Amino acid sequence: MLEPTGPLPPEIYWRRRVFAVGALVVVLAVVIWLVVMIARGGGSPADATASASSSAQATSQAKTPGGSDTPKPSGGAVPSAATVAAAQCPDQSLAVKVTVEQPTYKSGEQPVFGIVITNISAVACSRDVGSGLQQISVFSLDGQRRLWSSTDCYPDGQPDVRTLNRGEQAAFQVTWSGSTSQPKCAGERVPVRAGAYSVVAQLGSVRSAAEPFNIA
Repeated sequence: MLEPTGPLPPEIYWRRRVFAVGALVVVLAVVIWLVVMIARGGGSPADATASASSSAQATSQAKTPGGSDTPKPSGGAVPSAATVAAAQCPDQSLAVKVTVEQPTYKSGEQPVFGIVITNISAVACSRDVGSGLQQISVFSLDGQRRLWSSTDCYPDGQPDVRTLNRGEQAAFQVTWSGSTSQPKCAGERVPVRAGAYSVVAQLGSVRSAAEPFNIA
């Protein structure tokens, strides 16, 4: 049975046997390799085959000349908030509220006012909220007569740029001497009389509601 027989020359039959044996050896080697890969990675034969294909593709790409070593971001990548400077807060994105530390002050005491600036927009933004840009004013209770403003005698102030997230606040305090003032600090400053007054805070065109208080 070992000696090939047939109408063709013996060399043809030997070549066929060698080819068949070689093909069988290759198939067995592939099967053994797949079994080893499954045992190591716990995947399926399909996973092992896909892994081998991916590795071969990566090797092929690494050998391709002329490629760039610098990664390129995809077209749909969105820069993070940390790398993008917040836009300036427009007036309509802010709310201003004024507070009075206590409802009644004795004559000669110095009333303390608070100003709270809130970002009411849906996104973070930045704004210079320095003292030179804030304005706190005292009016008669009916709002018809202005008695004092924080920018009359101190129009300049240090810049204070704040980045405010959605709903975030910046709070400040201003102490009033209790005396009147006029723009550019003109005229004589005199203590206001006992009575009922109101205070209003403003930043840019954003104005707070008036808050009443008394001087007794």
